[in-house]
Amino acid sequence: MAQITAGLVKELREKTGAGMMDCKKALTETDGDMEAAVDWLRKKGLAAAAKKAGRVASEGLVAVAVDGTAAAVVEVNAETDFVARNDQFQDMVEAIAGVALANGGDLDKTKAAGYPGSDKNVEEFVQEMVGTIGENMHLRRSAGLSVSNGVVSAYIHNAMKPGMGKIGVLVALESDADKGTLEELGKQLAMHVAAASPLALNRDDVDASELEREKTVLADQARASGKPEEIIEKMVEGRLRKYYEEVVLLEQVFVIDTDKKIQAVVDEAAKQAGSEIKLTGFVRIALGEGVEKKDEDFAAEVAAAVGG
Repeated sequence: MAQITAGLVKELREKTGAGMMDCKKALTETDGDMEAAVDWLRKKGLAAAAKKAGRVASEGLVAVAVDGTAAAVVEVNAETDFVARNDQFQDMVEAIAGVALANGGDLDKTKAAGYPGSDKNVEEFVQEMVGTIGENMHLRRSAGLSVSNGVVSAYIHNAMKPGMGKIGVLVALESDADKGTLEELGKQLAMHVAAASPLALNRDDVDASELEREKTVLADQARASGKPEEIIEKMVEGRLRKYYEEVVLLEQVFVIDTDKKIQAVVDEAAKQAGSEIKLTGFVRIALGEGVEKKDEDFAAEVAAAVGG
């Protein structure tokens, strides 16, 4: 009896797109013969996802799940917006958001967790749905926020149905203040995050490599003006303040009231509530961001399909 190693299982998964447990069973049934295992999965209809695995999946849905002091947001991709309107797909995304909430938004834990009402885990269930719906799809991202006291507010932009759409935002507010007050503030801040796309909560959270890159660009720009080094340093400091105002949430100008910055909005709300309010974190996930999309016209797509 051949030893079924993790490496063999991984290789078979990459070849077929089938779930981990199905791959392990296929290898066991075929005594570790890779090609025979591929055929075994195909005969069982479990390798239906294989030909679709290379297709670009940049559509789909972003969904949120909230439970008072905790919330999670997930991005599940598919190939077309048409599938995003499919009830089966929407039900799956909603269920995955719930699983993510139960696992603190951790992506790996969410993928490995059992899918509700199924004997498969989330990742395996998604692969099964690839064969059912007929498009490549995958759980791409997941994140969560929680507070010990206060609220985590969620906002969906371009909502297709309650809790899911194209952009999902979470905002965490730590406070003893009235929950209704916090929810209203959280919703406004989440809408701001959706619109303004901050990169960090505060200056300390700005990515160090990105900051150095920005400093280098600003310094080179200043030197091009022919100014002496001591003046260049001051010019860079001034331009960095502008950079922070663009990327740091607490220093951004509030989109709903442009006379105020976010930190001032939070401070003002705390004063009115009579209790300290601390904005402790945010998450923003926009559907398909960072995915390289194929630029093909319809005629080319049909020709490719006929040729294939």
